Amino acid sequence: MTARNLIRIALLLGVVAWFAWSRFHAKPDAAAAPALMAAIPANAKEFTLGTLKFSACELAQKRSGATTAAYCAPFQVAEDPEQKQGRRIDLNLALIKSEAEAADADIVVFLAGGPGQAAIENWPQIAPALAPLRRHHHILLLDQRGTGKSNALDCARASAKSDAEEPDEIEAVRNNTRACLAEVQGHADPRLYTTTIAAHDLEAVRIALGAPTFDLVGVSYGTRMAQQYLMRYPDGVRSAVLDSVVPNEVVLAADFAANLERALKLQFAHCVQTPPCAKAFADPYASLTRLREALRAKPQDYTYRDPITFEPKHRPLNEYTVAGLVRIFAYTPETAALLPLSIAEALRGNYTPLAGQSQLLTTDLAELRDNGMQTSVICSEDADLLTPRPQDRDTVLGTALLDVIAAQCAVWPRGTRPADFHAPLKSDKPILILEGELDPVTPPAYGEQVLKGLGNARLLVAKGQGHNVIGRGCMPRLVEDFVAGLAPKQLDAGCIDVLGPLPALIDFNGPSP
Repeated sequence: MTARNLIRIALLLGVVAWFAWSRFHAKPDAAAAPALMAAIPANAKEFTLGTLKFSACELAQKRSGATTAAYCAPFQVAEDPEQKQGRRIDLNLALIKSEAEAADADIVVFLAGGPGQAAIENWPQIAPALAPLRRHHHILLLDQRGTGKSNALDCARASAKSDAEEPDEIEAVRNNTRACLAEVQGHADPRLYTTTIAAHDLEAVRIALGAPTFDLVGVSYGTRMAQQYLMRYPDGVRSAVLDSVVPNEVVLAADFAANLERALKLQFAHCVQTPPCAKAFADPYASLTRLREALRAKPQDYTYRDPITFEPKHRPLNEYTVAGLVRIFAYTPETAALLPLSIAEALRGNYTPLAGQSQLLTTDLAELRDNGMQTSVICSEDADLLTPRPQDRDTVLGTALLDVIAAQCAVWPRGTRPADFHAPLKSDKPILILEGELDPVTPPAYGEQVLKGLGNARLLVAKGQGHNVIGRGCMPRLVEDFVAGLAPKQLDAGCIDVLGPLPALIDFNGPSP
């Protein structure tokens, strides 16, 4: 893994009387579509919502024989919304039926991250967090154009070819991008796979459903999608949950190095403040710096057994590899707790903990990296605004990622970006913002920035948590309470105070007792 791969890795109660009232009394928009959410029989094989005909289907789960019962409906849109007679593409659309005999009129819409993740493929991961919402709501899953089974901009063959190229310099990135482009141009125009066009698709789905209102639940990049949809189709939104939010004003990738640096120093500070951890590792950040400098001077090759297939693997290890792995480790408390020990072992020449764990973390990301939709989004919406900053050069991540993006976007066709695309979100809609205190990608400051433009919103920060916190602790229940009552400032959120960082492992037996 070298500089090119960084883009792959880079790129989730009120009082009883009040709650009862909010659940059983009519909601402000409930009369908008009273017949729309008529009861769907428990064992229905098919039904119609608006003009869409849904049929029972099974959603496959990756690397598993298990499936999820759902209802699917065919849905087709013009690839170019301004050229109705041009190419049309099929969008993958599914509905997870509510557990209620008669669901509420508003529909919950899950907006996946990435950019490049598919909502339907990610349903097994997000389902536990949305389980309380499903008690009274249908959940709508739409693979965003360019992802999953919605005319995916799949570059797997081009990526496999480039993996064999050495040395893997910027020219190799350009060559890989050219190969990817040649692969997708036979069935797609990459200029048309942007966030705002995808928001247009979602609105088309809403109208086809009979124009219900949506409760948007966006995670990471999905929060950008949620904000753009809300800006352009406010009548379609009843509420929004923004988990690990990316403010409209932020240029994707511009703050990656600084945000990772902040998170690592906070995470390592928890180790230093714990006597057993401090005794075992002293200064994990200094150790990480020594590891990067050693690998910069002399890259290493290492062998390990794949933790999934158990096959022997041979990989190069250099400063870019370490930067990418450390960034992924920092995403969650569970993996962040492994970092001090993994770094210490690598300094002793044992790279297995770092490399082996990385395979578990990046298996799903390997599919994300091969999706040109991510390139379409970044090149169209952010790349021309990216400028390497001198202060980032000495950080763990450095500026290599920006060099990779520049190389990709010199080749990849760019779509158009609306003039107001990066304007701050202004809204009085009920909005709940969730952030992790130690998030290496979207820090709490991002949530504070978005909150400034909102009139009926609240920010909840989960202590000791990383990226994507909607499934942590009592968050699922709080999200259900928020969607039911539309009163974010009245939520009793004291339950999140029990959250905190996991203690770092001091050896392979675990943390200190």
